[in-house]
Amino acid sequence: MVDDDRIRGVALTGSVAAGRSLAAWAGQNLKPSSMELGGSDAFIVLEDADLDLAIKWAIWGRMYNCGQTCCAAKRFIVVDKLADAFLEGFQAALAALVPGDPMDEQTTLGPLSSEGALLQLLEQVQTAIAHGAKVLLGGGRIDRPGSFMAPTILTDIAPDNPAFRDEFFGPVALFFRVADEEAAIALANDSDFGLGGSVFTRDLARGRRVASRIETGMMFINNISWSDAELPFGGIKNSGYGRELGDMGIQQFVNKKLVRYVVAQAPL
Repeated sequence: MVDDDRIRGVALTGSVAAGRSLAAWAGQNLKPSSMELGGSDAFIVLEDADLDLAIKWAIWGRMYNCGQTCCAAKRFIVVDKLADAFLEGFQAALAALVPGDPMDEQTTLGPLSSEGALLQLLEQVQTAIAHGAKVLLGGGRIDRPGSFMAPTILTDIAPDNPAFRDEFFGPVALFFRVADEEAAIALANDSDFGLGGSVFTRDLARGRRVASRIETGMMFINNISWSDAELPFGGIKNSGYGRELGDMGIQQFVNKKLVRYVVAQAPL
C-alpha cells in the first residue's frame, strides 16, 4: 500500500518496531507520515495534590481498557510526603476490582485482548522481579477462564531493571517514590517514550510549570492523559511524531499550496 501511487500519506498506530519500519518505507517513497507508537506515561503526584482526586484518576488512568492503552498512566511518581497515603489508597482500590465478563455491568476488571498478550505481560513482570523489583500487589494471572491478569503494583524498580524502560500494556503499575518536584520531573523525563502524562497539584501555575518541563507531546493537569476529537494527539521520542485529531491533526496531511495572484503589469 505504501508503494501505491494513490497513497499520498501514511499514519500508523502501532509498536515502535512497526513505526520504524513504516516510517522508513514512507520515506523511501517521499510520502509524509505520522507515527503514534507506544507510551509509558508518567502520573506525577506532588505534595500539594488533592489525594482523593489523584487516587480516583490513578485507578481510571491505569485500568481503563484493562490498561491496554498507549496513553494510559503507567509510571506513578509520587512525592515522598504523600507516597504512603497514595500507595495505600491505590492498592486498596486496585485490590477491590472484580474480574468477570466484560459485558456484565458488575464487572470492573476485564480480560486482556489475547492469551499472548497475557503471557507477554507475565514474562515482563517475572523479568522485573528477577532484576530486583518487588510485587506489592498481584503479579500473576487470575485463576478463572479467560486471559485475566491480576492488578499489579511493582516497586523498587532500579534504572538497570528492564521494567524501568519497558512499556507494560496491561494492568501493571510501576510505583516510584521521589523526594520533590525536581526529582519527579527528572524521573518522568528519564524515559524512551514521550506520549502523554499527568501532574496533580492544587497550584495550577505550578502544574503548568511542571507540565511544560515534561518531555512529552501531551500533558494534563489534575486529569489523566486521554484523547478527544478536539485535542491534538501524539508524542515525541519513541512514541512517534506528528499529530492526530484536532486542528493540528487535520493539518498533518494537508498540502499547503501557495497560489499568488498578481495584477497585470509590465516587467521591471
